[in-house]
Amino acid sequence: MIEIPSDLNPDLVPLAFLLGTWEGAGVSDFPGAEKCNFGQSVTFSHDGRDFLEYVSHSWVLDTEGNKVRPLESEAGYWRIDKDRKVEVTMVRDQGIVEVWYGELADQKPQIDLATDAVARTAASGPYSGGKRLYGYVKSDLMWVGEKATPEVSLRPYMSAHLKKVVTPEEVADMARSLGDLPDDGIAFFK
Repeated sequence: MIEIPSDLNPDLVPLAFLLGTWEGAGVSDFPGAEKCNFGQSVTFSHDGRDFLEYVSHSWVLDTEGNKVRPLESEAGYWRIDKDRKVEVTMVRDQGIVEVWYGELADQKPQIDLATDAVARTAASGPYSGGKRLYGYVKSDLMWVGEKATPEVSLRPYMSAHLKKVVTPEEVADMARSLGDLPDDGIAFFK
């Protein structure tokens, strides 16, 4: 279920499905880089202004699903206009800054993005642009990223399936919203 916080900037209501902390796993595979399974934690938050703050951390997983080492971190800001056009500014730990543009699909919580501008530091690896698709599917957040370098044409390189993390405070709020339940717990189901 998608909840819209009462203090969310009204312009951001179409992006409310992204709000919260999401965790899960995915696969990374790109020529010249290690192919691996990874874990990921993504948080979309807001402070009442006209953007969502985005933070993502991922790490390499071993065959048992244990954290091995950091893989990639990125942070940025997401905005949407009245025509459902989405813009994202993002900085990555590899020394890359990006501007992404795209749009929210009609009648479904899905966002297609493509890079419009890329700036790299001297220490960053080769990178010339990318595409991303984010979708809210059966209460989960899924995404796939494509990447291009001067040597490699645009191709998928990472994807993940993330589940929303529920905090203890959210559990308590849910319990309070249930109201009065029968003491035995069984009568509720009769």
